[in-house]
Amino acid sequence: MQRRNFIKQSTFAASAMAIGASARAAKGGDIILGHNNKRYKLDTNWGKLDFAQYPVKDCHEMVQDSQGRIILLTNETHNNVIIYSKSGKLLTTWGKEYPGAHGLTLFNENGTEVLFICDNNRHQVIKTTLDGRVLMTLDYPVETGQYTKADEYIPTETAIAANGDIYVADGYGKDFVIQYDSKGKYIRHFGGRGNTDAHLLNAHGVCIDSRDKNNPTLIVTSRQQNAFKRYTMEGKYLNTIAMPGAWVCRPVINGDHLYAAVLQSNAKLWKQSGFITVLDKDFKVVSNLAGTEPVYNNGTLAEMQQTDAVFQYPHDVCIDDDQNMYVAQWNSGNVYPYKLMPVV
Repeated sequence: MQRRNFIKQSTFAASAMAIGASARAAKGGDIILGHNNKRYKLDTNWGKLDFAQYPVKDCHEMVQDSQGRIILLTNETHNNVIIYSKSGKLLTTWGKEYPGAHGLTLFNENGTEVLFICDNNRHQVIKTTLDGRVLMTLDYPVETGQYTKADEYIPTETAIAANGDIYVADGYGKDFVIQYDSKGKYIRHFGGRGNTDAHLLNAHGVCIDSRDKNNPTLIVTSRQQNAFKRYTMEGKYLNTIAMPGAWVCRPVINGDHLYAAVLQSNAKLWKQSGFITVLDKDFKVVSNLAGTEPVYNNGTLAEMQQTDAVFQYPHDVCIDDDQNMYVAQWNSGNVYPYKLMPVV
């Protein structure tokens, strides 16, 4: 299902948040979310700005640069990119040309940081400097032989390998992952829709898992299958990480853990039922923020769902250098990002 066809939901009021068994109010009224050693205190006011000056539509993705700044991508063309300090202070904004701004990836290219923006409406991937100067544009991948026109290609995410190779997930198009070299030359494609384990359905996100330094792999979201799928860097399918009940967005790896926003729960489709999930280095779920406590029965993960109406449709997480978490949300009443601070 393509995002542009989704039904808009009603505006969310923070004051109406329903806090249930998996969240608890700490001293002073703080809301604590999560399980085990991945528990966080919620701050819903961190990213709020003057909406008249700095509006947002869908807050799609966030990254942190080497200066410690938190960079937000929104499809509001008044200011597609909003850059914050970690304290939530507005630093700068830029961008008016990305009406379908969706995916945001940061890459250190020989000492210079660059951004890769996936634009759904433009059917392109755009590489820019941190202040928005365009360096390269990738159009629809006619070289694959799978596309006859740009409208068939709706890229949602990129991942950049250490050698500069670019992997693009066509998550709202034909669900292929397309690999290019650092100059934008086509190498191969894999995934796509079909009936085997190697195929994908709503290939929403992609990341490179370098936790094993000698054996990096690709992790690709297959969101409507409630799963992540692992591939070699050459696109050979390895295995599936089942995430029952969870419409997972892009995988974000920080340290030993994998973090992901869950857009919604199968139990309550299109009813603002999102949460955040955290997996350890063995791909075992250890915490769900505003979701059910992870339970394994004979090695099989029980179905997960939202337990507390803290988030509506969380779309991405960013983990900063102090292990704080930032959550960007789609279709959630023009809400600015939330910040969550680890609880020791």
